[in-house]
Amino acid sequence: MASTAFDADILIIGSGPGGYVAAIRAAQLGARTVCVEKHAAEWGGTCLNWGCIPTKTLISSVERLHQVRHADAMGILVQGEVGYDFGKIMERKQKVVTTLRGGVQALLKSNHVKQVVGTARFIDAHTMEVLKEDGSSEQISADKIIIATGSTPIIPPIPGLERMPADERGKSSNGIWTSDEAVYATECPGRMLIMGAGAVGLEFGFTFRGMGAEVTVVEIAPEILPACDSEVAAELRKSLKKQGIQILTSAKVTRVEQTPQCRIVHVEQADGKTLTIEVDVVLCGAGRKPFFDGLNIEAAGVTAETEGPLSRRGIRVDDYLRTSCENIYAIGDVTGKMLLAHLSSHMGIVAAENAMGHTVKMDYRAVPAPIYTNPEVASAGITEEEARTRGYDVITGRFPFRPLGRAMALNEQEGLVKVVAERKYGEILGVHIVGPWATEMIHEAVIAIKLEATVEELMTAIHAHPTLSEAMGEAALDVYGNAIHKMRK
Repeated sequence: MASTAFDADILIIGSGPGGYVAAIRAAQLGARTVCVEKHAAEWGGTCLNWGCIPTKTLISSVERLHQVRHADAMGILVQGEVGYDFGKIMERKQKVVTTLRGGVQALLKSNHVKQVVGTARFIDAHTMEVLKEDGSSEQISADKIIIATGSTPIIPPIPGLERMPADERGKSSNGIWTSDEAVYATECPGRMLIMGAGAVGLEFGFTFRGMGAEVTVVEIAPEILPACDSEVAAELRKSLKKQGIQILTSAKVTRVEQTPQCRIVHVEQADGKTLTIEVDVVLCGAGRKPFFDGLNIEAAGVTAETEGPLSRRGIRVDDYLRTSCENIYAIGDVTGKMLLAHLSSHMGIVAAENAMGHTVKMDYRAVPAPIYTNPEVASAGITEEEARTRGYDVITGRFPFRPLGRAMALNEQEGLVKVVAERKYGEILGVHIVGPWATEMIHEAVIAIKLEATVEELMTAIHAHPTLSEAMGEAALDVYGNAIHKMRK
């Protein structure tokens, strides 16, 4: 336990999915805990206010709209025109956000975590100055400090992509959006160009296309989801194109012209030719970068990466999430690791436990990565390409959802499950899914990889019938060419 000379045993900067979880875990272990959040209306951080929660709430509305529009395929007759109320969709989204935001504060309070609103900066390795919204400030000292300040959208340095200040509704006045503006839009744009075909870009592409927007996605890599398994990415690309999303790969935006009526986007293609595309909104979905501006980490002796991609230039941490200053830890997006809310939460638990004297090492082998398009995408472990690059003797199996009885019953037959393993022992290295409920199914793979399970163990596990999870067992059987419900060539 820390000396009472400090105001707190543990101080957490940021209340996102990493910060508030770290605060609760520290309090559970007996720490006098303080959590600092920059703005009173932002408890829960990016995930709750601009990321995971609002986007998935919007996506859920669009999915329901899609189901109703195609209900006739399942014998359900819907009379009259099927449409949507954009205002009510956004109202529902905000209600979900507000409810969860209050839940975060209630959880902190119930665990006796002191909540402080203001902008924090280091004075030294044990002292933070917090500038309050009313202009006043206070100093808080702590034995241990956990940095959980998250990330911010990347806006590439492309001519014409500069954003004007947002209006009181949060809408950029010149039609240049990030995900922040997209989740607080006041109407669905008629025409939208999205830069980046990663998770952020594709989820918004699916959402706004589902509400009727003409959507073009521009990706500089040869395939969408560059970090994903190539087979899964190709399968999703085909599906999104069928939905009417135009996808331009091996292409890049070179400049944007502003006119009173629209944005004119110049796109250079792989063959050197340039397309000009008129849109109402340009959405920057090129990723996020760690955010620690103004934190004054130098005063505490904390170092950060200065080279490589912007998204990786985070605060350096070891396997125990300690920074270069032994009493200061960093978690979540600010470290430049995988930018995933659930990883941030796990890192928060690990950092809090280590700060309280435990010895817990981070394990990144089995982190699930979900993408909420339709069909969904989810993965855990490494891709086939990564496995070969690392020198593994790779074996793979795959099984489509199409022949499964449950998939037919749901009228959701797109996609497949792919298992990646090493040949000698059959240890599972990665599982990649594109299809219905992929984001729920992936957790069987998470457990398998974490427990160092083999293909034999996965394929001999009994999977209930009829379920979508049968595809997991069949994909494991297919590694050795023994899938039961797969037609022989």
